[in-house]
Amino acid sequence: MLAFLRKLIALDSPIRITYHYIRGVLAFWFSWNPAQNMIVIGITGTKGKTTTTNLIAKWLQRAGKKVAMFSTVNLSINGNIQDNNMKMTTPSPFFLWKWLRDARDAGCEYAVIETSSHALFYHRVHGLRYDAAILTNISQDHLDLHKTMDNYVDTKLQLFRNLYKNGIQKGVRKIGVVNIDTEYADRFLTRDIVVDNLYTVWFSPSAQIRAENVVNTEFTTEFDVKIPSNHFHLTSKLPGNFNISNILCAVAILMSQKIDIKTIQSLISEFACVPGRLEEISNTRWAKIYVDYAHTEESLRSVLDTLRQIKTTKRIITVFGATGDRDTTKRPKMGKVVDNMSDIVILTDDDTYTEDSLKIIREVTEGISRREGEGFWIIPSREDAIRTALIMLKPGDVLIVAGKWAETVQVTQKWSIPWNDRIVIEKILMEIEAQVMV
Repeated sequence: MLAFLRKLIALDSPIRITYHYIRGVLAFWFSWNPAQNMIVIGITGTKGKTTTTNLIAKWLQRAGKKVAMFSTVNLSINGNIQDNNMKMTTPSPFFLWKWLRDARDAGCEYAVIETSSHALFYHRVHGLRYDAAILTNISQDHLDLHKTMDNYVDTKLQLFRNLYKNGIQKGVRKIGVVNIDTEYADRFLTRDIVVDNLYTVWFSPSAQIRAENVVNTEFTTEFDVKIPSNHFHLTSKLPGNFNISNILCAVAILMSQKIDIKTIQSLISEFACVPGRLEEISNTRWAKIYVDYAHTEESLRSVLDTLRQIKTTKRIITVFGATGDRDTTKRPKMGKVVDNMSDIVILTDDDTYTEDSLKIIREVTEGISRREGEGFWIIPSREDAIRTALIMLKPGDVLIVAGKWAETVQVTQKWSIPWNDRIVIEKILMEIEAQVMV
């Protein structure tokens, strides 16, 4: 009944918005604002949010700070990490404020919170005083809710516009960090965005914190960081230019919190990966297997471009699908990117929610030019799709299973089923290794 009502009431209906506003206000009032003495850092963007959130939280903690973190993948208080099984980037306001109360009671000085456009639009973070706002990037997503890119960008802008809305903390400066490699970056740099310190990041000479002399190897990414008064070298185990962007955003926050450069260099060199973000799965097939959350045109392009740069790559095999009850206009665009950048494409189910699986698949195939059987297969069962890809895998190949990363359930029209891409891949690899009938 609840699912029926949710589908009946439009996502941007005043009824739905008012309902969420009331929930946000009540949750804040009843909480007595446990975050008032913390430094709250908010990360928004279409992609890169989870990686940047994890980077900042873990590096602050390694630097000796007491930190609480909430991201799409995981949450933690003082390093006690749990999986986020809610399928929400930012939780409901009642859960959020309870979690912040637990963080306060544990003595946390920082709260690092991945903040989605849904959270801002539906008032999940009502009353929360942010002290730092980060924009990782913006590309098309969630137009089922926001309708236009202008509306989507305006919603993201709320995080920056609200830096002073809920007050200040004595001695704490308001910080803004903007990745300028995005079409809409200029809207985050206008005079109506008021901060004490604004950092721009990217490769461009116009960025205040920029990457230069990038060297990608199979195992590391090395680059120089140029800042107005200095420069230094970083070595990271995170692959790809998109991760350089995430690292620069995190570096800006660390610098704003007076973490010295030598400590920053040490912290970055030690960090291996974020669960589900180009997370490699070991195997004995002399191939590379990754799971990744990529679920938009741009995120798929970034991931596939990174994999293509691995010098040993022979073929890229991509298993992916599109989520139901979400922006339908991005589906053929996702299909086109994967079609153009993969040697073998296997289209499968993601979370279908209330939509028909084959309808979603048909809309994705509008962007795929090759015929089925010509390096392209449609296999709705996600497990069968992954099994097929693993059987195809040859030495030197790269397999990327995209869309669900570390999620622990798959949502279908009828019910949610236990699911984890990594566990399924490891199980099938064991079957193949044991020569069990697959």
